[in-house]
Amino acid sequence: MSRILQIPSSQDSATPVPLIDLVAQYGTIRDEVQTAVQRVFENQSFVLGQEVSTFEEEMAAYCDARHAIGCASGSDALLLALSALDIGPGDEVITSPYSFFATAGSIARTGATPVFVDIDPQTYNLDPFQIEMAISRRTKAIMPVHLFGQCAEMEPIWRIAIGHGLSVVEDAAQAIGSSYHGRRAGVLGSIGCFSFFPTKNLGGAGDGGLMTTDDKDLATKLKRIRVHGDLGGYQHVEVGINSRLDALQAAVLSVKLKHLDSWSDARRGNAARYRELFAEMELDQQIEAPAEPTNGHHVYNQFTIRVASEIRDEVIKRMRERQVGCAIYYPKPLHLQECFKSLGYLPGDFPEAERAAAETIALPIFAELGADRQRIVVETLRAVLTEIQTDSRSTIRRAA
Repeated sequence: MSRILQIPSSQDSATPVPLIDLVAQYGTIRDEVQTAVQRVFENQSFVLGQEVSTFEEEMAAYCDARHAIGCASGSDALLLALSALDIGPGDEVITSPYSFFATAGSIARTGATPVFVDIDPQTYNLDPFQIEMAISRRTKAIMPVHLFGQCAEMEPIWRIAIGHGLSVVEDAAQAIGSSYHGRRAGVLGSIGCFSFFPTKNLGGAGDGGLMTTDDKDLATKLKRIRVHGDLGGYQHVEVGINSRLDALQAAVLSVKLKHLDSWSDARRGNAARYRELFAEMELDQQIEAPAEPTNGHHVYNQFTIRVASEIRDEVIKRMRERQVGCAIYYPKPLHLQECFKSLGYLPGDFPEAERAAAETIALPIFAELGADRQRIVVETLRAVLTEIQTDSRSTIRRAA
């Protein structure tokens, strides 16, 4: 039995704690989802159609955007957004090296070049004060990432964009419902891009994505290029792609959207409880919890802590041995990925992104987690850190 069982808990501490539990969420909305799915099967309209139009209207209202356009995935949303802005070969787009691959991958797929700028170590988002020096005559857009559920510092980014005549594409894949100075993610740039991958705060029953914009012409173009640039009647005025949102996904997402704010509130409550437990168990000196923004609303798609890089992987290994879920987002920054080797970046070019990749651990934060299981997570973390520290001291004594 693991040594964590020696630590008292309000619940049997042998209880596994998953990183994500979609089954628990589904259990609370099963009847609503099944009714919505059955409705789609009865109508036999599976691609676009009324289900998608209704969901797009709901998402536009939720984000306070004039237009919302569904597509097949969050990755496609980024690609479509860049394409709608006529970004392609010879252009540059400034973005973060610390993100999911689709952020830079979408830029490369247009034929443009991703240009990386380091992150703010407190928020893990693009550092706006380093953007200006990365701008060249080829720069066409800035793509900030609202990572882990917190909006990037958008006011200075937007001012820089306006000053240089650049578009802003929000990678809001992890940030639906988050806000910055009272405005929700998705309306803080030229186009906002969302993902509905099942593990997102608003997750579908498969892939799905969506774009928001206040620009009528951009919305029209986005709707067109998601269906091969077709005006209707097989009249193709430009080359687009096939990236349509399935009606089944839209129906499921419409059900879930009604619960999103309560789920986000639960995640925020879990984040606050983590901080209380860290203080109670005197872990403040050994870990760094994510910062709570003062200018916005964090929705905690992930709850990411830092530990010393030399023990991070061992902490994860030992927590998983005790059946406590945890993960690394992301172990290698984008500028060091093999496929971007031709860009010429080297280790050390973006030290904060590299440090985050070496130090961070995501802990369970899903809405249904509950206080008892959350205490198990923190007790396990404390036990593992203590054990590693003891092992380290023993090794030093033996070496002496």
